[in-house]
Amino acid sequence: MTRRFYDRLAADYHRIYADWPSSVRRQGEALHRLLGGHPRRVLDCACGIGTQAVGLAAQGHEVTGTDLSPAALARVTGIPVAAADMRALPFPDATFDAVVCADNSLPHLLTPEDVRRALTEMHRVLRRGGRLVLSTRDYDEARRTHPAATRPSVHEAPDGRTITFQLWHWHPDGTHYDVELFQVFPDLTTTVHTTTYWAITRAELQDFLQATGFSTPTWHEPEESGFFQPILTAKT
Repeated sequence: MTRRFYDRLAADYHRIYADWPSSVRRQGEALHRLLGGHPRRVLDCACGIGTQAVGLAAQGHEVTGTDLSPAALARVTGIPVAAADMRALPFPDATFDAVVCADNSLPHLLTPEDVRRALTEMHRVLRRGGRLVLSTRDYDEARRTHPAATRPSVHEAPDGRTITFQLWHWHPDGTHYDVELFQVFPDLTTTVHTTTYWAITRAELQDFLQATGFSTPTWHEPEESGFFQPILTAKT
């Protein structure tokens, strides 16, 4: 389901943002600061069309991108990419200085077993003292309030405006939800893409990190980091 969601969305993914090139720059700058402000060898293990990976490369990092979606990877420019599942990364042990898993990618994994497998793989490909940079939605708040929708975003382009918004359908367990992502294009045609997420809380994420060998988990709020989601960093 996740691969199909991103394969179908890939051609118009940039329209989620009001200004995608500016978002690439801002996110790259924010992640660069979190990585210590100097170039590193980085894996973006859920790179999509390259929003974070391309931004980091522009800051001087040696970035490799992987993603489940070949259609999304086909849009990435300027860095090497490979189609891969974050639960089975195709790299030797201790290959990277940092692994980035941003923009709510990990919560596509819907069971504790799959989350542990992915984090174990991220730990494996990091060198000793390497850093994990993980961002998700603020699911502590979402688990309390169970929102039904997101606010619409508007993408301006020469052909007109594209409006993107999501409807959320919570499962009876109160921890998983199905998403319908709507895009309304300038000619008023509309697409709907569906996927499922696990609303993993901060405490749950920290427990997963510690169980898979990471240390010093630290949260960085958007007001501090300049990134648009809360970020959790940890070290091997």
